[in-house]
Amino acid sequence: MSPDSTIQSFGPRLITLAALLVAIPVFLEIISIETFPTYQVFLAVVVSLTLTLVATPAWITYLRRREVGQQIRSDGPAAHLAKTGTPTMGGLLILATAVFAYLVMAQPWNSLEDHALGLLAVGATLAAGLLGFLDDFSKIRKARSLGLKARSKLLFQLVISAAVGYVAYQVMGPELTLVNIPLIDAQVDFGFMYFLLVFVIIVGTSNAVNLTDGLDGLAAGTVMIVMLSFGAIAFRLGNLDLALFSTAIAGACIGFLWYNSYPANIFMGDTGSLALGTAVAVMAILTKTELLLVLIGGIFVIEALSVIIQVGWFRMFGKRPFKMAPIHHHFELLGWSETTIMVRFWIVTAVLAGLGFSLFFISTIGGLPA
Repeated sequence: MSPDSTIQSFGPRLITLAALLVAIPVFLEIISIETFPTYQVFLAVVVSLTLTLVATPAWITYLRRREVGQQIRSDGPAAHLAKTGTPTMGGLLILATAVFAYLVMAQPWNSLEDHALGLLAVGATLAAGLLGFLDDFSKIRKARSLGLKARSKLLFQLVISAAVGYVAYQVMGPELTLVNIPLIDAQVDFGFMYFLLVFVIIVGTSNAVNLTDGLDGLAAGTVMIVMLSFGAIAFRLGNLDLALFSTAIAGACIGFLWYNSYPANIFMGDTGSLALGTAVAVMAILTKTELLLVLIGGIFVIEALSVIIQVGWFRMFGKRPFKMAPIHHHFELLGWSETTIMVRFWIVTAVLAGLGFSLFFISTIGGLPA
C-alpha cells in the first residue's frame, strides 16, 4: 500500500473515531442536545462530515464500475484533459449526507410548522440537485461536456424560485419583501418586485458556484466557508432550523474535500454545484441578508463577473482582459498551481465571509432586526 493510499484510508478512520467520541454524550443521553443548541449545531457538522467521509470511497467505487466519469471541455486548460473520466456526481452524496444530518438533528416531523423554513431550504436544494443530476446525466449519456440547454435550466430555476418565493411568503408574510440595509436601521420594501429578486439571487448564485467548480476542491471549500457564515447568522437570529441546515451542508462539504482536493478522486458535478449554489442563495433570502450575500459570497461574484467582463470586453474591443475565464483559470495559466489557487481563494472567501458576518453582527447590536 502506497503512503498516499495509507493516508487516504487512515485519515477518515481517525476522524470517524473522533466524531464518535464527540457524539457519545448524546448517545448515552448524558446531555440533551435540545438543551444545548450550540452543541446541536456542532453535531450537524460532525454527522454530515463523518457520513461523507465514510460513504465516499464506496460511492467512488460504484461510479467507476458504472463508468460515470467527468467530461472535460476541450477549450479549457490543456492540463485538465487528464481529468477526463474522473468519477462525478459526488454532489448526490453531499446532498444525501447533509439532508440526513439535518433531519436527525432538527427532527422536523415533530413540528412541521416550526421547521417550515428549514424544510423549504432542503426542498429547494434538492430540486436544484435534480436539475444538476439531469445535466450531468445528459453529459455522460452524450459523452460530451455540454449538458442541458441553457433555456431548459433557466426554466427549471424559474420554477424553483417561484416555489421558494411563494412558500417563504406564506411563512414569513410581508416581512419577506423587506430588504435590510447593513449598518443602518433601514429597510426597502420591494413589494411584488421582490419575487424577481429571488429569481435573480437563486439563478445568479447557483450559476456562479457552478462556474467556481472548475478546480479541485475550490467550490466545496468556498461553499463550506460561506455556509458556516450563514449558519452563524441564522443562529444569531435565533433560527436554529436554518442554522442546522447550513452547517449540515458545510460539514458534508468538509468531508467531501478529503477526496475532492487536488488531485481529486471525485467531482461533485453540476448535481453538487447547482444545489450548493441554491442552498447559499436560499440562506441569504430566508435570513434576510440578501445584500450581504454579495460580500459573504464575494468569491462567487468575482468568478461570475470575470466571465461577464471577459465576454463583454471581447465583444466591444476584440481583446480579452484575462487569459481565460472564470478567473481561477487565469491564475492557472499564469503558473499558479491548483492547490495554490484553491487555498488562496479559500482565504479570500474566509476574509469576505468574516467581514460579512461582522457587518451583520454590528447591525444587530442592541436587538435583532424587526
